[in-house]
Amino acid sequence: MVSITAQSQSQPQPPSPSPRPDATHDVTNQPPSLAPYDASDDPALLEGLRREGAGWAEDGIRQLGVRAGSAEAQEWGELANRYEPVLRTHDRYGHRVDEVEFHPSWHHLMRTAVAEGLAGAPWADDRPGAHVARTAGGLVWGHTEAGHGCPTSMTYAAVPALRAQPDLAKVYEPLLTSREYDPELRVPTEKPGLLAGMGMTEKQGGSDVRTNTTTATPTGEAGVYTLRGHKWFTSAPMCDVFLVLAQAPGGLSCFLVPRVLPDGSRNTFRIQRLKEKLGNRSNASSEPEFDRTVAWLVGPEGRGVKTIIEMVNCTRLDCVMSSATLMRKTLVEAGHHARHRSAFGARLIDQPLMRNVLADLALESEAATTLTLRLAGAADRAVRGDAGERAFRRIATAVGKYWVTKRGPAFTAEALECLGGNGYVEESGMPRHYREAPLLSIWEGSGNVNALDVLRALGRETDTAEALFAELALARGADARLDTAVAALKDQLAGTDQAGARRLVERMALALQASLLVRHAPHPVADAFCATRLGGDWGHAFGTLPAGTDLDAILERALPDRN
Repeated sequence: MVSITAQSQSQPQPPSPSPRPDATHDVTNQPPSLAPYDASDDPALLEGLRREGAGWAEDGIRQLGVRAGSAEAQEWGELANRYEPVLRTHDRYGHRVDEVEFHPSWHHLMRTAVAEGLAGAPWADDRPGAHVARTAGGLVWGHTEAGHGCPTSMTYAAVPALRAQPDLAKVYEPLLTSREYDPELRVPTEKPGLLAGMGMTEKQGGSDVRTNTTTATPTGEAGVYTLRGHKWFTSAPMCDVFLVLAQAPGGLSCFLVPRVLPDGSRNTFRIQRLKEKLGNRSNASSEPEFDRTVAWLVGPEGRGVKTIIEMVNCTRLDCVMSSATLMRKTLVEAGHHARHRSAFGARLIDQPLMRNVLADLALESEAATTLTLRLAGAADRAVRGDAGERAFRRIATAVGKYWVTKRGPAFTAEALECLGGNGYVEESGMPRHYREAPLLSIWEGSGNVNALDVLRALGRETDTAEALFAELALARGADARLDTAVAALKDQLAGTDQAGARRLVERMALALQASLLVRHAPHPVADAFCATRLGGDWGHAFGTLPAGTDLDAILERALPDRN
């Protein structure tokens, strides 16, 4: 019997390995970090900025784009989502405080956004194009992360609604339009700048806000009420003031609710919990309970929806903007990966099928960005008294909100897939973008709500249809496929009922995007968009552009090689 030791000694020994202990850790065929990069390096963005009257802001937008793409700002976005907000209902002594703690990166993001005028600042800027400049700023600063765009958006949107109560606007508008960020809960009028939130929905009704059960009881003091009720989805609960809907004796009304009262005491704003959300996790979304909560009436009793609807119109624009931003961000990530990754003997960016996918995504991204800036231009001119732009904004914002936000999830999924398994890993950042995308079609009204809003506008405000077709007519004769689509849209308009609302709004959106691209984009971009989105020469997934599409021209515009 031979021992194991003897047996092992009798066998030939393999040669000693080469002294390379790190050989298995050599990294090849992986892209370098995208950061630093310039988030404003986008012809569709810069051309739209100039075209819509805010060319004066271009230098600032370019500087913000460089900052957004910096390694530091990109890390802020990652950390703000990794270390999520924490609810503190009580302090160490047992006092009710209802505060939410954020990672310092959140405050860095917020401080920059407010300082750059992405909150209420445009309402205090008399320059034509101020609202366009803000939207362009959001399109580049949003490359950092999306969650902190919620409080800046609501602050921006609160100003026109608050103007329904001039005495309140006189006090709070200068603070809401400030570029100073102060996250502490203090007496609002003692702070250098304020943030505003919104409390509309309740658990029993959601978008059907007329079923709200929160009550508003007059105190006997002019314009002062106390609220009692439970809101279902109130984001950014650390804002200083909130516009809230509640049932007053005269019907559903709008109120301003401060977190801290003028005497320095805390208003009753009991945060029951923070929502455990799919995405948007850097941003706290809460369920606040009101109990004898002091509130000030904004606008007449019974006109709450009409008062707050201007706020909704503004935040809907920001939903379109944020979706367009996610598209551009994930396209840039996908293009960067494809440029540095090789497979089957060639770089991905040089593979014909990958070029088709990226070019198709580039078309969708440019259409979304161009429409976003056109809507911002309409908003800017509407607030300056242009009746035609006001009518166009009324219908086109709802159309854009429906369609662009609907395209976001499919777009981000395809962009993620361009990175393969690397894109499915949390460290890539792509899963965070993918989880963010569905929110934007839900926030400020789901797809059905916006589609029905378009039908409502067409039925009640005849000038909205006239404004839409006047816009489409600006491209008449430039592309036969677009002309055919517009003619069909006119025919469809009269016979559409509620069940067909989505189909109608989709066609409106595609015609509007095509019209803008035909007028303003290079021919290869406009031609490919019309051939696929209007002409039907397209598959059911991205990457199905027809033969003959000028992929090189589309990709050179969208993803120029700066290396």
